[in-house]
Amino acid sequence: MSSISTANLLPTPPQEDAWIVTYQKLLPHWQSVSRSRQHSTIPISISRVNQFDAARLDIEMSAMLKEQLVKVFSVIKPGMLFQYEPELDAFLEFLIWRFSIWVDKPTPGIGLMNLRYRDERAMEIRGKVRTGLEGPGLTVAQKIWYCIATVGGQYIWARLQSFSAFRRWGDSEQRPLARRAWGLIQRIEGLYRIASFGNLLIFLYTGSYRNLIERALRARLVYGSPNMNRAVSFEYMNRQLVWNEFSEMLLLLLPLLNSPTIKNLLRPFSKDKSSGSSEDVSSCPICQASPTIPYLALPCQHSYDLFPVCRYCYYCLRTRCAAAPSFRCSRCSEPVVAMQRQGGMIESKTHTQ
Repeated sequence: MSSISTANLLPTPPQEDAWIVTYQKLLPHWQSVSRSRQHSTIPISISRVNQFDAARLDIEMSAMLKEQLVKVFSVIKPGMLFQYEPELDAFLEFLIWRFSIWVDKPTPGIGLMNLRYRDERAMEIRGKVRTGLEGPGLTVAQKIWYCIATVGGQYIWARLQSFSAFRRWGDSEQRPLARRAWGLIQRIEGLYRIASFGNLLIFLYTGSYRNLIERALRARLVYGSPNMNRAVSFEYMNRQLVWNEFSEMLLLLLPLLNSPTIKNLLRPFSKDKSSGSSEDVSSCPICQASPTIPYLALPCQHSYDLFPVCRYCYYCLRTRCAAAPSFRCSRCSEPVVAMQRQGGMIESKTHTQ
């Protein structure tokens, strides 16, 4: 009885081909898992702020180069580069492209933000993937098309717009062909703006392709090094943000400071009585220069009571009255209803020469 129970407890030996059968059953599953790991990509998130900052820094760099070049040529002949401004912009953009993207280097703004261009069409990951930032740079064809779109396209469009505006294609007196061409230009510009706005919404959602050119070329910005910090410190960015907000606040408040009421309220604190008596009343109260065509504002009486003469430049007084129908005298705050040339006849302030 004990021998029978012991025999039942012993495991049965496997068949000779059991390992081969099991291997053949598991092999397809193992191949499918390894294949999915091989072709899967690691999801990465590139900061949208970094990409926008890179574009802004590139624009600032181009503006700095343009300013220095204009200063050099202004010594030779002032205003010589004004009529060739589109060519100058295209030349500077070509220089930046030639010494950055063409030689597989980032532009100044992209480099400062620790970014680089990657060809998304060639993202077939093979072998071991570490960060998800691997991938080849742009191909020669992508670089050339990038130059054609950013440099040549912008130059041709700027020249076409300036030429059509100079020729007045949009006027009703022009030929039907010119009006049709002007309408076509406006439609193309409108469609481009709509497409750019749609691309911006997609970029804010996905974080890929800042503009239509990058989306068409499949040139994506990724981090150049996964462990490198931003080259622009947050302290500098905070100072820039504070200064921008402060400048916008000044632009909002400065027009209010030109109000005559506020000027009268601040006048006792800005000048004492002795300085008020010695004020130069022979100059125009608006531009503080000697009037070339002197005019008097009516019906102000301060020119007889407080000051011997209060003369305005004709163009200063005319533009102020045209811009603000309720314009008041800068010295007595009386509403100006008419103008009189010094020693001449009275004119309405709505009268035009």
